[in-house]
Amino acid sequence: MKKLFAIILAVVFGANVLAQDGVKIAVIPKGTTHVFWKSVEAGARKAAEELKVEIVWKGPVRENDRAQQIAIVEQFVNEGISGIVLAPMDNVALVRPVSSARQKKIPVVIYDSALNGEPGKDFVSYIATNNKKGGSIGGEHLAKLLGGKGKVVLLRYMVGSASTVEREAGFLEAVGTQKGIDLILDNRYVGATAAEAKAATMNLVDKLKEADGIFCPNESSTFGTLLTLRQVNLAGKIKFVGFDTSPPLIEALRKGEIDALVAQDPTRMGYESVVTIVKHLKGEQAQTVIDTGVQLITRDKMNDPKIQSLLDGQ
Repeated sequence: MKKLFAIILAVVFGANVLAQDGVKIAVIPKGTTHVFWKSVEAGARKAAEELKVEIVWKGPVRENDRAQQIAIVEQFVNEGISGIVLAPMDNVALVRPVSSARQKKIPVVIYDSALNGEPGKDFVSYIATNNKKGGSIGGEHLAKLLGGKGKVVLLRYMVGSASTVEREAGFLEAVGTQKGIDLILDNRYVGATAAEAKAATMNLVDKLKEADGIFCPNESSTFGTLLTLRQVNLAGKIKFVGFDTSPPLIEALRKGEIDALVAQDPTRMGYESVVTIVKHLKGEQAQTVIDTGVQLITRDKMNDPKIQSLLDGQ
């Protein structure tokens, strides 16, 4: 009887009424193997536990399987899930499935990487790092390490990934202000996994040997490049700024193989995304854009309590 009454209320006042009774939220990452996504999942589960809602964590294994991510979104839409929290692998390819969800009155929160559209209109909210700022911070620090002069390599991640495209743009703007910086490579995509990144960078060893500095825009590109530098005995000999803070990258920073890491807060990202979708489902006002923060971690800052708190949460 209670369920029947809830259905009647939903018909009269909208589907948000039902969301307060038996909420089930799909949280969809770009992939499921990187440490970054495990931290996002931890934050999402923490919020779900506090708010007493159910989440289903499901995503592609690899971050370049657009078809699988689209299929996962479509599956949840067809199942009539309460809401979707999505990190779109491609800012264009995922527009149609998100639009389909909206047409079926299933709200969507976009996190980590942008989707073409307007937060608050085409989807509920956008929750992410200020990715352009992150790239800019990385570029400024690499230029500082080089004293404003030297040969630099940018290793890109993957076509269509809005988050890393923004980081790459921020990096290029930052080093572009330095007249003494010579960008000798900026058009190579190294792929969605560390293994792909290692294979791609092994084919670029001559350029890496020529470089004074390297920048990578995400966890897999940073780790794959690190593996190559180790293999060819260049680790610690080239100034290296990467992105994200998985344990192997933090250890490399401690050892001097990496000079700095641009750090996101994936745990907070997952947490805020679930909190935001639940607010919307309850009919409460939700922020349309939430910046989850970004900062630079260097060896001399690793014992800073704020940095330790960030790393402990991942």
